[in-house]
Amino acid sequence: MKKHIMDFTLEELENLVPKKFQAKQIYGWIYQKYITDFQEMSNISKELRQELSEKYYISSMEIINRQVASDGTIKYLFRLQDGRSVETVLIKMRDEKIDKNGDILQQARWTICLSTQVGCKVGCSFCLTAKGGFVRDLTAGEIVEQVVAIKRDINLEHNRKTNIVYMGMGEPLDNLDNLVQAIKIIANQNGLSISPKRQTVSTSGIAPKIDKLGILGLGVNIAISLHAVDDEVRNELIPMNRAFNIQSIIEAIKRYPYDTRKRVMFEYLMIKGVNDSLKDAKKLIKLLQGIKAKINLIYFNPYPGSIYERPNEEDMEKFASYLNSKGLLATIRASRGMDISAACGQLREQHVRISQSS
Repeated sequence: MKKHIMDFTLEELENLVPKKFQAKQIYGWIYQKYITDFQEMSNISKELRQELSEKYYISSMEIINRQVASDGTIKYLFRLQDGRSVETVLIKMRDEKIDKNGDILQQARWTICLSTQVGCKVGCSFCLTAKGGFVRDLTAGEIVEQVVAIKRDINLEHNRKTNIVYMGMGEPLDNLDNLVQAIKIIANQNGLSISPKRQTVSTSGIAPKIDKLGILGLGVNIAISLHAVDDEVRNELIPMNRAFNIQSIIEAIKRYPYDTRKRVMFEYLMIKGVNDSLKDAKKLIKLLQGIKAKINLIYFNPYPGSIYERPNEEDMEKFASYLNSKGLLATIRASRGMDISAACGQLREQHVRISQSS
């Protein structure tokens, strides 16, 4: 059975080809020129191209749906080789600015939100992805290829600055080995060259694996999907909290080798009437005492059948204002892609439903 060429780090690939420099050539073709056929590698011998074609494949996914929002956000649904599908989101964080002479004053800046699993085991009550259950982990190559496929699709130069956030479908730390492999491949300077400092792992908080990731010393950022200030509410929102409660997560974060010049990111999904009161804000201040933290307040994006509601803008502003007044940096994340299938898992859910009915 053929293997995905993107499953391998450069060092591993060097051991699979006759000469080490050929591995760098292959990396350049795949990650900088985005080719999908070994036969396009013109500076590699025909014999090696043939051997590679017999043992490996480059592309394992195809775009089966692509939705573009008015704010420039693009949501992709990819079909994998086994027929399963995953979502990936491209967010334009900053527009390109051009002067009157046509010269670029400021380049556009992009963030790619990657999936790490088909489905998810965590079972968050607010998440549409959880409704479909867990199917399987993505391989390292399937994680990496999401970046390549999107860059190819929008014709984004390989050296254009891009941020990576592992916060699509799935819990990244639940697929730790493949996640770590993908981080290394994406960071390699001979390929996509996206520094670990530009890569963020967003986790629901598997405390022992936060420790494992920290011990590896990869230099990636970590963000905690907190969403509640006490275990009672968090147990309802994130059932996994019963195994790894808030205190265990806070202690793991304090041990994590974070860049002291940066703040630890805590993501807080605001849900109307559940966790959006000033009482919750006061508890959050106390909970994060002693941590150089940044709170990213996120509007809950409703989807058909959801039991939760989007919070009021006024309540969001009051919550953020209170946190900032007490010295805890808080920002409200601008809702992206609201005019398309914004909720994570919604595009895949629509596709599955249509496929089953046809």
